[in-house]
Amino acid sequence: MASVAFIFPGQGSHAVGMGQALAAASPAAASVFEAADAALDEPISALAWGGPEDVLNLTENAQPALLATSIAYLAAINERWGAAGIAAPTPAFAAGHSMGQYSAMVATGVLSLADGIRLVRERGRLMQTSGEDHEGAMAAIIGLDDVHLPELVARAGAAGTFVVANRNAPGQVVASGERAAIEAGAEIAKELGARRAIVLPVSVAAHSPLMAEAAFAMREVLATVDFADPSTPLLGNADARRLTTGDACRAELVEHLTTGVDWVRAVETMVAAGVDTFIEIGPGRVLTGLIKRIATGVEVVAVDDPAAPDRLALPFAAPSPGDA
Repeated sequence: MASVAFIFPGQGSHAVGMGQALAAASPAAASVFEAADAALDEPISALAWGGPEDVLNLTENAQPALLATSIAYLAAINERWGAAGIAAPTPAFAAGHSMGQYSAMVATGVLSLADGIRLVRERGRLMQTSGEDHEGAMAAIIGLDDVHLPELVARAGAAGTFVVANRNAPGQVVASGERAAIEAGAEIAKELGARRAIVLPVSVAAHSPLMAEAAFAMREVLATVDFADPSTPLLGNADARRLTTGDACRAELVEHLTTGVDWVRAVETMVAAGVDTFIEIGPGRVLTGLIKRIATGVEVVAVDDPAAPDRLALPFAAPSPGDA
């Protein structure tokens, strides 16, 4: 029997139209969007489905829209598994990439859907405010051997705050910090052998010390919300430690604003624990592509299927050989 992990994408996987066909075909998915609209007292579903794109791209909108869509996909596959008489797998782990941690926590019962939606709206607002208060930037660095990362951080750090925000796959990292340091770091990365180093068109230095004010404010917000123990172990973004209590999950949501996302370590930790099947639950296939570069000999399934009329791929729908 497969050992399964549910994985949830972060901001960047969102797109206008996400979840619309799914909600039209799945009452369970439609119910999630209705609940998200009610939680915010505004039609976030209409924004996810129809845009406009520039408004959806605002962090304070992209995050609740993405969480709603991810949980809608989870509701739809559970609905479809039930209708097909397929026993839903019990995941060994759930893991979210950055904002995807909130989706993972809703999926595992740590947070209610309404609380999760409201929290990511506030998280997005606080991150955007921090971006306006500090001249931050981020850069994608492609093709640089991990052995050179300490030198990159040390040299670029001479120009200001510079940290590795995301270690997404071998040879693919995202740096975050003060704009002067990020721009200098992009050039240094090329000197050290990076194939490409691109300063991204964002003003928010996510997962860096520049998010300290947002983290402080978020700590106060999170203290007012009930956190249950997760039904499935979660993994911390920065160090892949197991999160098995509500208190640990609450602390994770504060800490990951100023620390990095080591997705490579998270995937390697799950594989080492026996996971052989990853199911990406949410729009897009970003995490599917990353995992294929991190781990060999595992199955990766994205439930968002652009070729399907309802954009839903149902894992484990076909019987395995010999089950007939």
